[in-house]
Amino acid sequence: MTLPRSNQISLDATPYYHCVCRCVRRVFLCGKDAQSGRDYEHRRQWIEVRMQELADIFALDIVAYAVMSNHYHIVLYIDAKTAKSWSDSEVILRWQALFKASSLAQRFIQGEALDRSEKDKLSEQVNLWRERLMDISWFMRCLNESIARQANTEDCCTGRFWEGRFKSQALLDESALAACMAYVDLNPIRADMAKTPEDSDYTSIQQRIRAAVSGEQPKELLPFVGDERLNMPKGLPFQLDHYLELVDWSGRHLDPKKRGSIPQNTPPILERLGISAKHWLYLNRNFESRFKSLVGSAEAVRQACIRLDKRWVHGLRDCQHFFSPAPS
Repeated sequence: MTLPRSNQISLDATPYYHCVCRCVRRVFLCGKDAQSGRDYEHRRQWIEVRMQELADIFALDIVAYAVMSNHYHIVLYIDAKTAKSWSDSEVILRWQALFKASSLAQRFIQGEALDRSEKDKLSEQVNLWRERLMDISWFMRCLNESIARQANTEDCCTGRFWEGRFKSQALLDESALAACMAYVDLNPIRADMAKTPEDSDYTSIQQRIRAAVSGEQPKELLPFVGDERLNMPKGLPFQLDHYLELVDWSGRHLDPKKRGSIPQNTPPILERLGISAKHWLYLNRNFESRFKSLVGSAEAVRQACIRLDKRWVHGLRDCQHFFSPAPS
């Protein structure tokens, strides 16, 4: 039995979420379909462009993404602070970029005077739209519906293009966040669609590497702001060069056919995260299948269960094994 989204996505637990969406019957989203011979590679750009368009409208930041042949991954950060800072006018304008706003909202934007009852009704509408503009389910709806319409128009057909529900995983701490980001960024390498992270088209890691060459970070993605500290600015709690080194190192050791021990020159970020090199490489191959809705240390999962009023969560033993530091 599937859980309602309210039991899977909660700011009380974490602002970071990993979402996966797959095509129905595993049909091709993009790339070349061996059966029909048709090339759908251009659809990967549809997804990438639409993701970034929506991130500019929603109070959600893209952390990582990878567009594959019949599914895509995206890691999102819910920026509730920004959403709450928007004026009513800004909320209405953002909502109008996605849907037709009410006549009452349109009158307000045009500067017409509203009586008290109309102001109260408008306030209810704006509060609802503000909540939706920082809601991952609404983000995924706007993304998937747009791509489905384009694909069905191109294929001259109707019906479902995506599976009914997207999968979501709450990333409860730094270790889970880093492991999930690397898992997403290394998807094309695991699938043998690319040999190196910089050659992985339609991925966040390619964007980050290209920007890093110029000493910058891509504006389309949530930036790295360094390790946790007081007065922490908005951004990822790692150093960019450490993360890029980690992804590069991980990509070189993903081939299960390779033999031999793991090299000693493992990236130092793993020590800070408290994950062994052996466990890290396993997570890079199995993150999505190994964990369900809540991912992090065993203690982080227990605390999230309390906040979400859940008495039990699948995968707690795996969280204990892979993310909880061993007792000293």
